[in-house]
Amino acid sequence: MAQLWGGRFTKETDQLVYNFNASISFDKRFYAQDIRGSIAHVMMLARQGILTDLEKEKIVEGLEGILSDVENGKLEITHQYEDIHSFVEATLTERIGEPGKKLHTGRSRNDQVALDMKLYVRDEVHMLNQLVKELLQAVLKVMEEHVDTYMPGFTHLQKAQPVTLAHHMGAYFEMFRRDHERLKSIYGRMDTCPLGSGALAGTTYPLDRDYTASLLGFEGPTRNSMDGVSDRDYLLELLSALSILMMHLSRFSEEVIIWNSNEYQFVEIDDAYSTGSSIMPQKKNPDIAELVRGKTGRVYGALNALLVAMKGIPLAYNKDMQEDKEWAFDAIDTAKGCLALFTGMLRTMHFKKERMEDSAKHGFTNATDAADYLVNHGVAFRDAHGIVGRLVLLCIEKDVALDELPLEEYQKISPVFEEDIYEAVSMETCVNKRVTAGAPGRDAMEREITACRKYLGEY
Repeated sequence: MAQLWGGRFTKETDQLVYNFNASISFDKRFYAQDIRGSIAHVMMLARQGILTDLEKEKIVEGLEGILSDVENGKLEITHQYEDIHSFVEATLTERIGEPGKKLHTGRSRNDQVALDMKLYVRDEVHMLNQLVKELLQAVLKVMEEHVDTYMPGFTHLQKAQPVTLAHHMGAYFEMFRRDHERLKSIYGRMDTCPLGSGALAGTTYPLDRDYTASLLGFEGPTRNSMDGVSDRDYLLELLSALSILMMHLSRFSEEVIIWNSNEYQFVEIDDAYSTGSSIMPQKKNPDIAELVRGKTGRVYGALNALLVAMKGIPLAYNKDMQEDKEWAFDAIDTAKGCLALFTGMLRTMHFKKERMEDSAKHGFTNATDAADYLVNHGVAFRDAHGIVGRLVLLCIEKDVALDELPLEEYQKISPVFEEDIYEAVSMETCVNKRVTAGAPGRDAMEREITACRKYLGEY
């Protein structure tokens, strides 16, 4: 059992206790960040005269060799080490001798692990945001191709008013745009370097924390050493942002599942993103959408677990905080996988335009426009509302849409109706006369699509 702190103890740690305490099984994914941080720390120590240039060169060369060998599979990170920090330091000392023992000068595992976590999360936030951008691009492509694809808009899962697929997708573009902005904002707020905070009270060595921070690409050092080692706000923010992101993916997945059903038949999911049944040969199941919907709970669980772990922790570092890693890793991995798969599913999805438009017509989504027609011909709105309600009831009895009902039937209910009612209740008219900002009309949507293209071009 390779440990960095054995001098104080006269007995070996019980194996069960050691295993319970160890973190190597999950923090080994930090190896690149741990080595990056160590190289920056050593360069700063040499610049401050705490290490000689020769010691710096030997240590940096040794660390770079470890990094290369791990990445090439020549060196395995094994469970004989308590954590990734002890693995790196012990391996370095084995390879270069005495200079390796100076690696930890002016540093604690507390500020070391805080740094590793921040470096790792920064890298992951960047990758997550790239995946969100790719999803935004896929959503925008659907918007561009379906400005004139008419479909029902819903409230209470009931057909309400006609919109377009472009407009419907535009709502998801806004959701994912906010997710994109949240991730960028989190990245900015976590741009401080905890290295140099020590265990909690800094160090007596003349460290240059600004230099270390600049080497690692941070804006500057953390301002308080106790906060530096005990802050996990950035992780809570990330898990919160990922929970909202997953909620958006889950809502979208729910609609894909509904649209894919035999009752709706709005979409055809590509075979690569569907599965069949072991017993029912006719089935084509939307498994990816269902799994995205289901995995949302895992991310929610990670956020809740970390909130509960952090709520009762006094300053500064406590071992409870080691639990943050597995929750964060799982949430990040889950969100990345869901983003990649959902984007692929959306890119290959076929939208059934005629079916969508027919559903809008037979769902009487143009009923409000028929009432507006009467109002524009001098009928009070409350009376118009009742007249159109009777028209809808008649259409249901005859199993026709409003634009299929003969004019004489219209006029039996109200003589105000003329031949131009058919143009007034056409899907094209109903949608395109809605031209206010954010509406589904073609002019409004073209302006919005241009703005979406500009947004993605800027990031």
